[in-house]
Amino acid sequence: MEENVTFASGDLTLSGVVHTPDGMEPGEKRPAVLVLHGFGSRKAAQNVVGPTNMFMKWGYVVLRFDMRGCGDSEGTFGHILCEDQVEDTRAAVTFMQGRPEVDPDRIAVVGSSFGAAVAVYAAGIDDRIAAVISSGGWGNGERKFRGQHPTPEAWAKFTAMLEEGKRHKAETGESLMVDRHDIVPIPEHLRKNMPSGSVQQFPAETAQSMFDFTAENVVGDIAPRPLLLLHSSVDSVTPTEQSIEMFKRAGQPTDLHLTADTDHFMMAESNTRVISIIRDWLDKYFPMTATVDA
Repeated sequence: MEENVTFASGDLTLSGVVHTPDGMEPGEKRPAVLVLHGFGSRKAAQNVVGPTNMFMKWGYVVLRFDMRGCGDSEGTFGHILCEDQVEDTRAAVTFMQGRPEVDPDRIAVVGSSFGAAVAVYAAGIDDRIAAVISSGGWGNGERKFRGQHPTPEAWAKFTAMLEEGKRHKAETGESLMVDRHDIVPIPEHLRKNMPSGSVQQFPAETAQSMFDFTAENVVGDIAPRPLLLLHSSVDSVTPTEQSIEMFKRAGQPTDLHLTADTDHFMMAESNTRVISIIRDWLDKYFPMTATVDA
């Protein structure tokens, strides 16, 4: 069953969809999974809907939702800051804790790319999150950007854009809008994987927020709650070292899996190896066990 829902994050209203597995008994409570979308994406993206359906088929209650400024949620379209998305994720946890079909102590967060960084950070500062799966995520914005803009010329262009954004805002009071690929370069052959309706222009403050965002500083605080880090060893978008460095800083239990048979978008249904890794990990660390109210 799918239910369109709204919930509050600060003064804003966010739009989401709750997926409930078939066959739930009255009074039954299931563990829940929040599926976070990627950079400027939306809840209707296939790389959100696909994992959502997968977790639901495995018996979990699932929420997919639009972050502020994305999709159908309130907020200035495209005005995306990492800290705001962390706040939205924590608001989603609060919302799901109040759902009658959800075990409030067993809520996991799953994210890909930008959403993975947000998932790790949110879990690092909010112990209500019981488990985390990060796919192709990043833990240090500055180091990530250096890997994505590797030549001296590319790095100079990127940092000049950050400085121009600050100058433009100070002089005009308005944001300098920049193309998404000037922030995060994506190879042409992978751009077909970008969901329709994704944000294409962002304020320079979005790039600065990502530059300053350091999920690796709090990843160690997730333990003893379980963390799964997935990354392509040939990732052409987010440098693989980002997950490796988070693994070094994480406590236990943390698993890191690198795969060479897929690129940045890892959680497609066709990636059976990745799906098997996730299923086995869930069975061990976040099994689908239900409770029933007395």
